[in-house]
Amino acid sequence: MSVPRQPARVRLLRAAGELFYEHGIAGTGVDAVIERAGVATGSLYKNFSGKDELVAAYLADRDERWREEWDRAIAEADDPAGRVLAIFTATERWRDHVGLQRGCAHIAAAGQLPPEHPGMAVAVAHKRHVVERLTTLVAATSAANPATTASDIALIHDGMLGSMAVGLDPDPVARAYRIARTLLPTS
Repeated sequence: MSVPRQPARVRLLRAAGELFYEHGIAGTGVDAVIERAGVATGSLYKNFSGKDELVAAYLADRDERWREEWDRAIAEADDPAGRVLAIFTATERWRDHVGLQRGCAHIAAAGQLPPEHPGMAVAVAHKRHVVERLTTLVAATSAANPATTASDIALIHDGMLGSMAVGLDPDPVARAYRIARTLLPTS
């Protein structure tokens, strides 16, 4: 019995995700994505209007998968502070299963895309969601200013991702977790 082949859209997104993350958006042409996906050129244009829409879809897909990982880590946490710090647990899992050798894909994309690119809106929405979700989680603790604390933790998280990209810290996740923990009230 043969395994059913994944739809072209799924294969294109997977190939784009691998190539855009590994080689950069600007450094990856649609021909490379088509080849890696094993689809015909027409399949790309049947599913996406062109590279710009493919980039936005890649970033949206990555965001959706990240949110699912983060939600799982939050659900496993035992207390309000643990739910806040679950962002680091989720990041560690993401690193181990998906890879983060280039840091945050959304930040990397923002550095490569012009402001009016549809992928830029997805990158900004991703970062906005992180801060908003952290604000909600921090509000469940007794922190005096949840919005400020959440923004600080988001900045620590982004710094950790940047550290991963350049590889200077042997364990940036543990370090970021430790720093972020100091911003939260003790139980």
